[in-house]
Amino acid sequence: MRIFQIIVYLCIVKVTFDKTYLKELYDQGKTSDKKHRFQPDIVKRYQQRIKTLVSAPRIETLYQIKSLNYEVLSGDKAGISSIRVNDKYRIEFTVNIAEEPLVTICNILELSNHYK
Repeated sequence: MRIFQIIVYLCIVKVTFDKTYLKELYDQGKTSDKKHRFQPDIVKRYQQRIKTLVSAPRIETLYQIKSLNYEVLSGDKAGISSIRVNDKYRIEFTVNIAEEPLVTICNILELSNHYK
């Protein structure tokens, strides 16, 4: 009789927001300032993408979801990761992993127009 040992890695993904408008967009669907206004479809997709980050068992699973186009940026944005909101917008964030207990913290930096 063989006994197999299964190791399950439980990871908690915690999302923080670098700027107030990013948290307002996620929580309320709109911002209090006039500078950061987005179309309703962009806001809806932004909220869905943040929920995807929170529900991911590990940050590496984002590679498997092709529509996110998860990538770690290089150049002047080295160390920053991004996922797509749509063809035009992306969410930029940093990833920090704490070992005890295993927690991945995604700090949302920007909702940016990728081609501007």
